[in-house]
Amino acid sequence: MPTFEYIVADKTGKKKKGKLEADNREIVVQQLRDQGFIVTQVQEAAAAAPQRRGGFRLRRRVGLKDLSIFCRQFATMINAGVSLVRCLDVLEQQTNSVNLKEIIREIQTEVEGGATLSRSMAQYPRVFSNLAVGLVRAGEVGGVLDETLERLAGFLEKDMELRRKIKAAMTYPVLVMIVAVGIVTFLVTFILPKFIALFEELGVKEFPLPTLMLMKASRFMTSKWWVCLIIIVCLWVALGRIRATKTGRRYYDIVKLKVPVFGSLNHKIAVARFARTLSTLLSSGVPILQAMETVAGTVDNSIISEAILLSRTAIREGDTIGDPLAQSRMFPPMVVQMIAIGEETGQLDSMLSKVAEFYEGEVESALESLTAALEPVMIVFLGFVVGFIVISMFLPLISIIGSLSQS
Repeated sequence: MPTFEYIVADKTGKKKKGKLEADNREIVVQQLRDQGFIVTQVQEAAAAAPQRRGGFRLRRRVGLKDLSIFCRQFATMINAGVSLVRCLDVLEQQTNSVNLKEIIREIQTEVEGGATLSRSMAQYPRVFSNLAVGLVRAGEVGGVLDETLERLAGFLEKDMELRRKIKAAMTYPVLVMIVAVGIVTFLVTFILPKFIALFEELGVKEFPLPTLMLMKASRFMTSKWWVCLIIIVCLWVALGRIRATKTGRRYYDIVKLKVPVFGSLNHKIAVARFARTLSTLLSSGVPILQAMETVAGTVDNSIISEAILLSRTAIREGDTIGDPLAQSRMFPPMVVQMIAIGEETGQLDSMLSKVAEFYEGEVESALESLTAALEPVMIVFLGFVVGFIVISMFLPLISIIGSLSQS
């Protein structure tokens, strides 16, 4: 998710600079305006230059597993009464991630210099999300840093488990597709040219349509393979450029929600992430407006993010949470009703946690069904493609054998 630098002015005219992480520039502008600021400038932050530390090396992201272990150990030591600086020193020695080790060392230096932990973590938006920084800030203000770190660790573990299930479900179809592409490429570029040479030696002049199609494809792929490569690269770059624009990203996210089979799955994943994130923030004492702002940047879908931000605006004007979410039509009625009940009973965080558990179960069930349905489809598809190629290669031979037997 990109980071944006902004310059705003408050009601007295005093200017303020800062950074925010969001899907696009418009979300940042809306968030700042909702906070009562006059936005004067918002632009995407330039990528940080690679740091030279023992040679040239780009700082990579830190894995969710390393972050969850970091938060869990951090919470345990804080709960035991260990000082903040001492905790960071121990964590820096214990972590196995080289990138996280360096970041912890730099955070420790900043904390020793008088900076707060949340402010120090906010300097690394590619590692610590708005959610993590917001939870730590709430823990610092409320004096319950160990509890918020525990909740953050639990959230990361749940998110990691959800991602693991998605990857596991998609592994088989992806492998089958790779094998299919590899087999087809091998047959068309290596085996089929040998058959073509054999047919030319036998003096075959006319070929069946399937064989003719394969011959043309084979000649193109063997002599113009670089054209295929250029087309693939151009399509990949064009898709990335389109997604980088507001309109392109919007249409891309709409397709993600509307595409058959996978659209419903993407929607359930977004709702589960919304409920889990908002529940974690509210249970940690983060104000509802700030929580909604943070959640809008974590669902990874600009359409749902816009619905959340519109709901946040309505909440500022005195509306309930459930009504604007229902009007957006991005959230199922069951989710809206559970949120409304949570508001009425004062147990919104627990209701959202139940919603998250329900939709995480729905995602797991949908993934199992999808995998079970894709396996036979992929096998039949692979068999059809390979069978078509084999039959097309042998059709001229059958014709030659038939003509020889007649003569």
